[in-house]
Amino acid sequence: MNTAAKLTAYGAALALLLAAGYVAGTAVGPRTAAASGDTPGAGSAGHGGSHSGTVAVGTSDQPGGLASSRGGYTLTPTDPTLTPGTTQDFTFQITGPDGTPVTAFDVEHDKRMHLIVVRRDTTGFQHIHPEMAPDGTWSVPLALPEGGSYRAFADFAPTGGPPATLGVDLAVPGTFEPVAHAPSRVAQVDGYTVELAGDLVPGQGSPLTLTVSRDGVPVTDLQPYLGAYGHLVGLRGGDLAYLHVHPEGTPGDGATPAGPGIEFVAEVPSAGDYRLFLDFQHDGVVRTAEFTVPTGAATTAPAPEAGHVDDGHGH
Repeated sequence: MNTAAKLTAYGAALALLLAAGYVAGTAVGPRTAAASGDTPGAGSAGHGGSHSGTVAVGTSDQPGGLASSRGGYTLTPTDPTLTPGTTQDFTFQITGPDGTPVTAFDVEHDKRMHLIVVRRDTTGFQHIHPEMAPDGTWSVPLALPEGGSYRAFADFAPTGGPPATLGVDLAVPGTFEPVAHAPSRVAQVDGYTVELAGDLVPGQGSPLTLTVSRDGVPVTDLQPYLGAYGHLVGLRGGDLAYLHVHPEGTPGDGATPAGPGIEFVAEVPSAGDYRLFLDFQHDGVVRTAEFTVPTGAATTAPAPEAGHVDDGHGH
């Protein structure tokens, strides 16, 4: 076969391969934003639900806080390196899909921005609330006493957009000695005892009750903090996937008691150990109780005894 004939045959074969690829791609369907995780969005529940910063239905279900840029929004600190043992202003911006700083945010639980800062071994937890300048720069005094790698979570809802949680690492020079946290369901803080009841079951709503007492006496006059009797933040061990859970009921609704129990329904994304941080207010002071809780197995209702049919009368 001469050279011209070889080239002609090669071109025909290539055309057939391209046509076959087109047919296969059409059969599979186009690559949608939902399949690729490119569509912006976030899921959130109000009181009585979990706000994990997950993307809306039909998109990636990656938990919140694992990325600094997502859904078109980006968390950018002015300087990600801080000096240990001093209080300094930590500043950052949230830029939107057009690349400019976002300046319009919805108020969520009395604040337009919730900032969670914790060292990567989950010590030194802080829940603070920055203030925004007209140019979209957020600022808050921040003190990090010891060296190490820290994670900052910005929990916010841009006006006209879905709630979101973005995370970024902060570096604090100095000696770092990681702390291991053993499983714990009882926390002591400033003379208060907080006990956690309930199991975290992956993939389903898990009822939790946190009961507050002081000197052995149940606390029945908790004070509202950010529009609720308590706020619960969960961080998954290993990667610090973020979960923010608000309690059942609302202060002043005539049905929600002011303690000693604060009830939540949390939905964790996977099995593993979770660090839980409860903020509660009493006598005008906000305190944080910390817990380390492994996930449990899902439970099913026991089967009825053989030969007995439930007649609806409970016997």
